[in-house]
Amino acid sequence: MSSSPSLSLPGDPPGGRRAVTVWSVGVSVYFVAVIFRTSLGVAGLDAADRFHVNASALSTFSILQLLVYAGMQIPVGLMVDRLGTKKVLTFGVVLFTIGQLGFAFSPTYGTALASRALLGCGDAMTFISVLRLGSRWFPARRGPMVAQLAGLVGMAGNLVSTLVLARLLHGVGWTAAFAGSSGAGVVVLVLMLAFLKDHPEGHAPEPFPHRGAAYVRRQIAASWREPGTRLGLWVHFTTQFPAMVFLLLWGLPFLVEAQGLSRAAAGELLTLVVLSNMLIGLVYGQIIARHHGARLPLALGTVLSTAVVWAGTLAYPAEHAPMWVLVVLCVVLGACGPASMIGFDFARPANPPERQGTASGITNMGGFVASMTTLFAVGVLLDATGGSYAVAFSAVFVLQALGLSQILRLRKLVARRERERLVASRVATVHVPA
Repeated sequence: MSSSPSLSLPGDPPGGRRAVTVWSVGVSVYFVAVIFRTSLGVAGLDAADRFHVNASALSTFSILQLLVYAGMQIPVGLMVDRLGTKKVLTFGVVLFTIGQLGFAFSPTYGTALASRALLGCGDAMTFISVLRLGSRWFPARRGPMVAQLAGLVGMAGNLVSTLVLARLLHGVGWTAAFAGSSGAGVVVLVLMLAFLKDHPEGHAPEPFPHRGAAYVRRQIAASWREPGTRLGLWVHFTTQFPAMVFLLLWGLPFLVEAQGLSRAAAGELLTLVVLSNMLIGLVYGQIIARHHGARLPLALGTVLSTAVVWAGTLAYPAEHAPMWVLVVLCVVLGACGPASMIGFDFARPANPPERQGTASGITNMGGFVASMTTLFAVGVLLDATGGSYAVAFSAVFVLQALGLSQILRLRKLVARRERERLVASRVATVHVPA
């Protein structure tokens, strides 16, 4: 559409086959990182038996991993802006591979926690780097679709955890399954070192001067002052966490212990969440690429749908919800990941290229802070109530209400700023010398 703020601009990268090849190598790193990140989701009950821990201690695995991940987002954004994608992804692959291997051989709960923290640190370096890689290799108008495709590849990694790693875990055992999966990190490291480039020829970014801590603070402050960055964070915060909590840790125990399903049936429902996510991600990406104004309605619709379906599942007037209710729940949860990607579509146009990594890091913190908070709350409430999932999962509604209030507060300000930038960009385009 001619009114879209994502029209091609002078100096846009050309895209093309070379861009697809390089971006595919980068996104393969994110794919493996998500496999490692979500591996605990299919191993939660096994981890509780292996390390002899209760629900609160079990949730600490994922909470620590997400705490490290969220805490690293702004530093990683600054690193990507300064060092480039390839160096940051290299650090990330080495760290998350060591973390996964360490988790395989951890003899105690403490060493397992340290391994998950290391994994979270490496994982934190992947997604922001992949977003930056996409913005360096593809025209701006492709940004929403490229971001949704990155999220889709990440969910494919989740699918591998759900289908492949779960079977390995129960087939060859804990150590062999986790140690064997760590080999995927070595593979993507070799591919990345051989084929990845930060940017196309002739599209090198301006040199990034190192100006000390004061400059870093100004970068963060300037990104935060943009309403689009803040709205992006709250959209990510409000949309991502219900599915993240379900897939990362508590979905399998909820379906097995509270709903009376077998592990096989629960695994199929977790797979349904992932498949729904992948399909909806393609749909959302196409809609937003064509109709930029659809961003907020899609995000708000996802939040409200998730709240309604969760409420219906938890309040169902029987000991176990029927299968069709659980299927609807899992299909709707599949929209959470694609909706969270909309947050980056608010932050990206609000910031210049030299702040893209920093702004993306701020945005990406949102969903992981919400997920970490909910993981902890669910674990504590389960222990406090003797295993009442209906009470424990009610924490979802509290965080949704908080995020929704912030989205509604910022939406008009962001819309006004985007209109002002669109007018300014039209004037600048008209006056570009021939």
